[in-house]
Amino acid sequence: MFKAIVTVKLRPSILDPEGKAIEHALQSLDFQQLSDVRVGKEIELTVDAADRDAAEQAVDDACRKLLANPVMEDYTIELQELTS
Repeated sequence: MFKAIVTVKLRPSILDPEGKAIEHALQSLDFQQLSDVRVGKEIELTVDAADRDAAEQAVDDACRKLLANPVMEDYTIELQELTS
């Protein structure tokens, strides 16, 4: 068994309106040193797979089919083996 953490972010070339709104709010709160805000999402999954390669393949397939929009988003997968 594995725990997968998938991080999905908009590609750098895609405008991030939520990030811009947060950046504007930070600036208005006098956090001038904070900029270039980008917002993403983190998804945690438990994967029942025979080995690390099978787990990574299953999560990658899920990302390609559902969890990330391949036109606008990039994703990374982090796997941790669960011990009983």
